[in-house]
Amino acid sequence: MRAIVQRVSEARVKVEDSVIGEINKGLLVLLGVGHDDDTKDLEYIKSKVLGLRIFEDENNKMNLSLLDIEGELLVVSQFTLYGDVRKGKRPNFMNASSPDIAEGMYLNFVKECKKEIVNVQTGKFGEHMDVQLVNDGPVTIMLDSKKIF
Repeated sequence: MRAIVQRVSEARVKVEDSVIGEINKGLLVLLGVGHDDDTKDLEYIKSKVLGLRIFEDENNKMNLSLLDIEGELLVVSQFTLYGDVRKGKRPNFMNASSPDIAEGMYLNFVKECKKEIVNVQTGKFGEHMDVQLVNDGPVTIMLDSKKIF
């Protein structure tokens, strides 16, 4: 499982010109599911996302997590995180999970996050979405449950 985590002051996702998910201070997570991911991968990414100490404390040091600041979470599915362009210029998505399995993992990730975060918003799996954000910092972290990076 892969995630791009962006610290935001606000973010929203639209489908067909309608806002379907919107947050203020918190994290925007672009989430991709790999073909061999399981619940251990999901738990690893969830733990990392919720525990990342990337919010400033009283001394302006990145020392607080989303849980610490009671921030909000916007989760958007993005299979293109598994795009492999090492050969050629057209991405190969062979390592991405099939849509039916990926959707279940995505929904389980959201469900697990809702157990700890009050405001969890989502995109719409499989739809063309417009994602708007104000990246605070900017702070962007890449996560991979297989620890490739």
